[in-house]
Amino acid sequence: MAEKIRRYTLKQPAKAQKQYRVRYEDELNQEQLDVVMAGEGPMLVIAGAGSGKTRALTYRVSRLIEDGVDPSDILLLTFTNKAAKEMLSRVEQLVTIDTRRMWGGTFHSIGNRLLRQHADTIGYRSTFTILDAEDAKEMMESAISSLGIATLEKRFPKGDVLIDIYSYLINTRTPLELHLENNYPHFGIYRDEMINVFRRYKERKREANAMDFDDLLVNWKLLLDDYPDVSAALQRRYRYILVDEYQDTNKLQAEVVDKMAEVRRNVMMVGDDAQSIYSFRGASFENIITFPLRFPEAKIYKLEINYRSTRQILSLANASIAQNRFQFRKELQAVRGDGPDPAVVGVDDVSEQASFIAQRILELRDEGESFGDIAVLYRSHYQSLELQMELSRRLIPYEIRSGIRFFEQAHIKDVIAYLKIVTNARDELSWKRVMKLYPKVGEKTAAEVWARIGTAQNPLDAFLGGSGVGGRVSERNGDREQSSDARPPTPHSRRGAGSSLKHLRDVLSVISSESMQHNPSESIRLIVEHGYADYARAKFANSQARLDDLEQLSQYALRYDDTNAFLDEVALANPIAGEDVAVVGPEDEKIVLSSVHQAKGLEWRIVFVIWLADGRFPSQRALRVPGGIVRVKPKELHEAFELTDALVQGRGTRDEGRVDLAIDEMPEEIPHPSSSSPESELPRPSSLVPDVEIVIPGEEEERRLFYVAVTRAKQELYLVFPVMARDRGGLDILMEPSRFIRELPGDSYEKWVIGSE
Repeated sequence: MAEKIRRYTLKQPAKAQKQYRVRYEDELNQEQLDVVMAGEGPMLVIAGAGSGKTRALTYRVSRLIEDGVDPSDILLLTFTNKAAKEMLSRVEQLVTIDTRRMWGGTFHSIGNRLLRQHADTIGYRSTFTILDAEDAKEMMESAISSLGIATLEKRFPKGDVLIDIYSYLINTRTPLELHLENNYPHFGIYRDEMINVFRRYKERKREANAMDFDDLLVNWKLLLDDYPDVSAALQRRYRYILVDEYQDTNKLQAEVVDKMAEVRRNVMMVGDDAQSIYSFRGASFENIITFPLRFPEAKIYKLEINYRSTRQILSLANASIAQNRFQFRKELQAVRGDGPDPAVVGVDDVSEQASFIAQRILELRDEGESFGDIAVLYRSHYQSLELQMELSRRLIPYEIRSGIRFFEQAHIKDVIAYLKIVTNARDELSWKRVMKLYPKVGEKTAAEVWARIGTAQNPLDAFLGGSGVGGRVSERNGDREQSSDARPPTPHSRRGAGSSLKHLRDVLSVISSESMQHNPSESIRLIVEHGYADYARAKFANSQARLDDLEQLSQYALRYDDTNAFLDEVALANPIAGEDVAVVGPEDEKIVLSSVHQAKGLEWRIVFVIWLADGRFPSQRALRVPGGIVRVKPKELHEAFELTDALVQGRGTRDEGRVDLAIDEMPEEIPHPSSSSPESELPRPSSLVPDVEIVIPGEEEERRLFYVAVTRAKQELYLVFPVMARDRGGLDILMEPSRFIRELPGDSYEKWVIGSE
């Protein structure tokens, strides 16, 4: 009898939809939600201007934590500590957990934290000092002097120039010969001497147990490349890696991230190739544009909904950036309502340009706009001079954005140097800086004192014990005595160096005590009150402003109960708000004058972009120099690369395993033409066999800069160009409107014609 069989299928119960604390569907648009809810694997998020990328980043971190990911398994890399803190604070608000266990900060701050843990692996002590730009310059100058070059070669580059060259080589992987040829041909004859100086500079850093900013990345990568056990631990340590502003990373930073993500491959890069404008700092457009080649399984997401600008402004921005051939194409869409058409304004000359802007600003104020909602943007700082004069004449208050950093001012660095001595007694630069603040102590005396104490196991103990100061001054028993007479003489004192150094000994004795090591604020106050205030009054014309800065520094230090932690923060800090601008005018509300580079990430209701003439914006240098080269296999090209006869030439596979790209145009005030690294400097995945060479025009980064400028505007946009200008000989020359204006569709703007009464 035949067996009867019935098939019965067991159905899996439907999974209940996970209930999250955060209502992601309600608080995010669909594009952001797709990013936040994405699964495992590499991701590239192309986040257009004003599209809420920070929101997408923070909500993704929150979602990961809600799904059970331990915060300590998440690494968030940003370009400012402020950005990291704001993101982590937002995450805490969303999921109400303590995010202090999460690793979030700049590349350099994370590198610092990791190297503190693994310093001994690479031959450093964990108490190493971080050299800021001024410290590094002084150490480079010391290296020059030690080789006898400074006095023999008067045209040899100074320390700060060498630091710029050295840092660029490190971060971009550019060979010295090529960099000198492209950017510093007048230094070419000093190539061998420069190599010797760089070698001595590295030795000096080692001897001082110090790292410059570049070392924080170089040594991080060294751990990943040369120490398999440490590398494996670091690669497994973080389950998810998220990188903000990826288009601004340099080659070294990209290599570090790629190596960190090599095992788990859960890396999310967030950036906008259309806002890649910092090649002059070493940022590599290649990093974001070739990400899909380095991570073939990567998913690409786009954030195109713009919450900042009107439809009219975005229409113009979209039309402009569409002219670039190399990009991830996107179309920004406005959420805000309509506004006035952008205005294209031709003026006779720079004087009329300044008059128009000043008059229009006053009209806008009368229409109810605030000065603080208005910005004037330009390609280079010198382009604002006429406008500054006109604004001053009309009593319009303004602030000028500059690169002055609070912690890099001389008086701040002087006081910080005291603290560096007591936390890292081998910090030669800080010793010499502090000693030279005292009367009768110059470079020679400071060097002699360091020669005596520098060989001791602990130079601070040797100095406090009397070495190098003309004999032992007093014995210390137990905790270091806190002398009430710790006041060095002023610069006008006639007492000798020995007396000055004894006063320094008294100050250091107090601030190096155990109790003061946990009170950096009080240490700063003591340094100022016991001598530095008198020094400042005798030295600086604006001494009161500098003393006010030091009071602010002491107040800032109140949040730290450990001097080492305070110094780490100082070394890695961004400019303090309010200290990086020059303010002219009595009112609280001021218009902003800024270069486009410094305006990135900011927004105003009303924006004027000036000097939009070919040769000025785009700059003449950008038009002369190729933007870079990328070599890839045709089958690996993706949407960011368009093959055209004008841009592609077939090449043989000259060197397997290499892909090169460099776009190195920079603001005119920083002389840095293009360069591209030879294959030997840039190891890439062996699967990439280049047989196509793509040359990127130099104007493409300039167009991205224009795109950044126009997308700063929320409501009104004015594009201004002078018809006439003067050359260096004082002759009037006819200017052609910027190609970025000429290529715009006629219906994307309104043309304004200037007349006079």
